[in-house]
Amino acid sequence: MNAIDTTNQSALLAQTGERYRPFIQMVCDSVRSEHSKAAYKRALLEFLPWFESNRATYPDLSKAAVQAYVAHLRERKLGPVSINQRLTAVKNLVKEAVDNGAMDPMLAAGILRVKGEKKEGQRLGTWLTKEKAQELVDAPDITTLKGLRDRAMLAVLLGCALRRNEAASALTFEHIQQLDGRWVILNLQGKREKTRTVTVPSDVKATIDAWSQAAGISTGPVFRSVNKGGKVSETPTPSQTIYELCEIYGHKIGVKIAPHDLRRTCAKLMRKTSGDLLQIGLILG
Repeated sequence: MNAIDTTNQSALLAQTGERYRPFIQMVCDSVRSEHSKAAYKRALLEFLPWFESNRATYPDLSKAAVQAYVAHLRERKLGPVSINQRLTAVKNLVKEAVDNGAMDPMLAAGILRVKGEKKEGQRLGTWLTKEKAQELVDAPDITTLKGLRDRAMLAVLLGCALRRNEAASALTFEHIQQLDGRWVILNLQGKREKTRTVTVPSDVKATIDAWSQAAGISTGPVFRSVNKGGKVSETPTPSQTIYELCEIYGHKIGVKIAPHDLRRTCAKLMRKTSGDLLQIGLILG
């Protein structure tokens, strides 16, 4: 079975068993991250139609059915991370069904014992040298408003080690304040609702100032969409845009990078200059 087209999710959901359909929302409600909610929903909207189409072989949601689904995912050549994410969503569905009295706990226990895929080796990310990091920040065309925004965005990712979601939707001008004579991002709420304060290097602050002055903004979200006519939106830049910009400017300087690679680079450069692991940990959150 091919991957599910998200445009047909409503129709596909209607095909699934009434016994399990109500629990999709419960699974989504069990996590706080919007990205986890979306990922679990996609996974279940893919699994449940597959399960319905194989009811002749697997009348009930069982360990055998879930193992067959994992084998199906392997046949589709999905990687361990993708398979394990889908399996986690299914297991969470089972847990919610048990908690709400819709599934036999003994049957559920078998499903929860289904093993995920082992990751062979360790995936290594990309680290930029100091020179290459500067080349990346200099890559945008700062004669344009979009280029000024992109430069500031890359500088913040590299200099402050923000996650792309933090830079896209969490970071506001109100977070950027002076504390003890230096600029910081104060009380930024990040992953798992953890709050941290991050130092803003002077060169990073300069790129933010250049962008904000040209855009004529000083409150609300720092990074915003810019249309082709050069008009700045009121809404934050989507996190996917940040991912795409890293690909575009990375290609421009001859490296393949993702936003998390810039966070990784920040930690590596800090380690080389200061070596203070505690401080690095605090910045990374």
